[in-house]
Amino acid sequence: MKIGYLANLAADQPVFKAEMLRVGKANPACVNVQLSRWKKAGKIVQLRRGLYLVNAPYLKLPAGYDLYIAGQLHGPSYISLHKALEYHGLIPEAVPVYTSVTARRPVTVRNQVGEFSYRHIKPGFFWGYERVETPSGEFFVATPEKAFLDLFHLEGVKIPDGYLRELRLQNLETLDLERLAAFAGRAGSPGLSRAAAKLAAFVRGNKGEVKYL
Repeated sequence: MKIGYLANLAADQPVFKAEMLRVGKANPACVNVQLSRWKKAGKIVQLRRGLYLVNAPYLKLPAGYDLYIAGQLHGPSYISLHKALEYHGLIPEAVPVYTSVTARRPVTVRNQVGEFSYRHIKPGFFWGYERVETPSGEFFVATPEKAFLDLFHLEGVKIPDGYLRELRLQNLETLDLERLAAFAGRAGSPGLSRAAAKLAAFVRGNKGEVKYL
């Protein structure tokens, strides 16, 4: 089995499971040996047990493959907190850690692509995300409003003076303040409702300012 076979099998899907190579009459032991050889040769990257990434230049990595990987490593989950704020263009900095939320146990996965952190939330709070289709496949990301609520909830943020300004928020006109209030009400937390109200007041007071606040 050559790397060209795998590239053709994966096509535009750079992430694959070992089970893909064990279909039909394939010998599992031989498949494991081949995977080990490809890994040592740098032709594939192991993301976690049984999950691999075809390495360049054997397969061109399409846009969004890293966010797709985040959803494959530990799910169901969706991108949230600072990483979602970056995705929606609400903060200027690139966030190095791919932070997602999940109703499953929390876990951190580190591989050659990056660091993937999964924060636990209760099943009743697992909502407020949207599906995104990419050449790699689909992944899920919090809406801007839910990303803020997840951040306030998981970080225990009380919104002290200066906190929102320290985030250097931008593109505030993209926030839906009615949705923010509705989401905070759905969460059923007085603390989150107060935090959402402070964020809304901040947004109303800073619309029209320079890009970086």
